[in-house]
Amino acid sequence: MRTMLLATIVVSAVFLAATARADAIDGDWCSPAGKSFSIRGPQIDTPEGNRIEGLYDRHGFIYTVPDGEPDSGQQVRMVLVDDNTVRLTVGEGATDVQTWRRCRPGIS
Repeated sequence: MRTMLLATIVVSAVFLAATARADAIDGDWCSPAGKSFSIRGPQIDTPEGNRIEGLYDRHGFIYTVPDGEPDSGQQVRMVLVDDNTVRLTVGEGATDVQTWRRCRPGIS
């Protein structure tokens, strides 16, 4: 009985940890064009390779594109749609919405 209880606790902990991570924007994201970015809390590695800080929310992220990158000075807004999809816009009042997906393992 004790072994079964311990096994249930371990399986539940693993499941909850996986669910918690998947329910956040943190991670590596890839575009259909082959670009990628990584979010770890308030820190982002931009598609051009700069590490900067932005406004982090568990289900969203906002940052200003740094100097030297395409669209520098523009604000990028991201929203987590589901576990594997982020939609982002570049610039104030942008209507062009980009869809990025979680990168497959080994791609970032």
